[in-house]
Amino acid sequence: MSESVVVRAACPHDCPDTCAMEIGVRDGRAVSVRGAADMPFTNGALCTKVAHYLERVYSDQRLMHPLRRVGAKGDGRFERIRWDDALDIIAERFRAIAADDPRAILPYSYAGTMGLVQSESLDRRFFNRLGAARLDRTICAAAGAMGWKATVGASIGADPEAVVDARLILIWGGNPVVSNVHGWRYLQEAKRRGAKLICIDPRRSETAAKCHQHVAPLPGTDGALALAMMQVLIAEDLLDHDYIARCTLGFAELAERVRGCTPEWAAGVTGLDAATIRELAQAYGRSAPTLIRLNYGLNRSGGGGMAVRNIACLPALTGAWRHAGGGALLSTSGNFPLDRHALERPDLYRQDPSRPPRTINMTTIGEALLETRDPPIRALYVYNANPVAVAPYSAKVRAGFRREDLFCVVHELFQTDTADYADILLPATSQLEHHDLHTSYGHFYLVANRPAIDAQGEARSNTEVFRQLAARLGFDDTALFETDEAIAAAALRREDGRSLGVGARLAEHGWARLNLPRPFAPFARGGFPTPSGKCEFLSSFLAAQGLDPLPAWHPPYESVVSNPALAARYPLALISPPARNFLNSSFANLPRFTAGEGGPRLDIHRDDAAARGLTDGMRVRIHNDRGAFHAYARVTEAVRRGVVAAPSIWWQKRSGDGENANAVTSDALTDMGGGAVFYDCLVEVAGAPA
Repeated sequence: MSESVVVRAACPHDCPDTCAMEIGVRDGRAVSVRGAADMPFTNGALCTKVAHYLERVYSDQRLMHPLRRVGAKGDGRFERIRWDDALDIIAERFRAIAADDPRAILPYSYAGTMGLVQSESLDRRFFNRLGAARLDRTICAAAGAMGWKATVGASIGADPEAVVDARLILIWGGNPVVSNVHGWRYLQEAKRRGAKLICIDPRRSETAAKCHQHVAPLPGTDGALALAMMQVLIAEDLLDHDYIARCTLGFAELAERVRGCTPEWAAGVTGLDAATIRELAQAYGRSAPTLIRLNYGLNRSGGGGMAVRNIACLPALTGAWRHAGGGALLSTSGNFPLDRHALERPDLYRQDPSRPPRTINMTTIGEALLETRDPPIRALYVYNANPVAVAPYSAKVRAGFRREDLFCVVHELFQTDTADYADILLPATSQLEHHDLHTSYGHFYLVANRPAIDAQGEARSNTEVFRQLAARLGFDDTALFETDEAIAAAALRREDGRSLGVGARLAEHGWARLNLPRPFAPFARGGFPTPSGKCEFLSSFLAAQGLDPLPAWHPPYESVVSNPALAARYPLALISPPARNFLNSSFANLPRFTAGEGGPRLDIHRDDAAARGLTDGMRVRIHNDRGAFHAYARVTEAVRRGVVAAPSIWWQKRSGDGENANAVTSDALTDMGGGAVFYDCLVEVAGAPA
């Protein structure tokens, strides 16, 4: 037996940590996976999911061959076919539909892999050249990203490695113990150095349990809490007047807007005591440096975009941006100045004046597939995504996928809920079997992924399949046939053509930090990437769209305050945060991780359980007008009264009743950005037969 070699790789999953990995390979087989010890953010450690990644790569559930449907849609019955036959069928159907109207073809993808090459390069080029409908990829972060952009200008924030110097940290709408493990290490170090940690979350999450204080507003009311904090800061003059004067726009208008947003007003909305709100604002205003670590949980409600905008105003009022490790952090993705045009080649789209480009919001995929407007969607190509499990309002989504006249291709590692509806099912490579390049939304490092092993079975990468489809359709554009290595190299240029200057380090180590100061305090002297160059309390970006340019209160669609009639029928607010052992729907089919979760669970406060005659461990039915799903009750005080939590997301066919939490979620859209409102959902809970 030969000695093992080490291949540098990157974790591909939708997590801010984007870990650098080392894959041990012996005789062509991967034998070990570990975090890269020399990459500062990864620091030699992996999460419990990726530490066992070989169970995913070598799972006996892997799809190994192309398949063609032989049963009814949704039954999941297939027969093996050759790759040439599968590609010929896809090309023939695409050619026929495109001859009529290519906008009837829709790609559907998201964050099954976060790599630039396998996620947003040749796929975009191919569908641009085809003239297909465009997908608005909104389902996770669009609302918060737009609220942040309206205020700060771009997805840039505090240096994640400098937060150790903060003295007060608000962890708002996130659970980094589960979903940002390496970032949590820095927050813990800040705590060891004397920082106070406060978690703002409707439930006592794993993170909240490790913080000094837990503040539990009702779901969807974070925007009101932030307005009240601003009112206290201004009324009690807990402000940095010099920073406000030099680095912000619209303070006078903001002060007038929040004048009536007192803690007493917010108490009636958030379900918090006025004293708690006031003390939170005072602690924030009297501490320095302060950091707000936001995550996307709070943007998944009707007012989610404005909630993020309101929170983003806070550090500019107190001058928290002056300090390295201070200010706020939602995402670091805006720090990576990549050449998106070179990656995606929008110039390949050939405009037909009689057929304006068509865009479909991925959040409303169920509604879109059921529409009959001209042209109806006639073909769907799904990759890096599992919409039947993950998209809201499951009944609509399944009905759309069940259409016999819809030609559906799914390119996947496993036979997911979505794969069961495919006409053609293609086997995909895992991260250990293809080339890629990764940015991050939780640190400042690029990470390269090199193939460590040969593709398993007949699996092929996304880029390989799109090259082969382009050839079959007769496309001759050079951009459709570039190698993965060439695509990655092109991405490492700024849009002005200048090099990022990190290629040599990336080639040597497999990772490279962006050329940013250390520590990095992006707005210590202002210089916000907004039209004014200032933090915009008065947003020209929103005003240009005819929207309210000032922070405001946008209530959730479904709550006891905003919709009392609905709340009378469905009095419990459901949230469905990530399950600790899953990552969205990834890992939710593998024995180690499903065993770790134990089964679908509903956390319910003991008072709410007692009022319904529910006991710990009882099987319950969670329902509203959109549908129902079942879970086992965990009676606890980890959720506040009036709130229930269903850790998610289970594959429907593995949940026990063919449903998951998205049976009851709405496909309504957020106030800005067109995002999903997963956590804006009223339900009732009742006992169910075991």
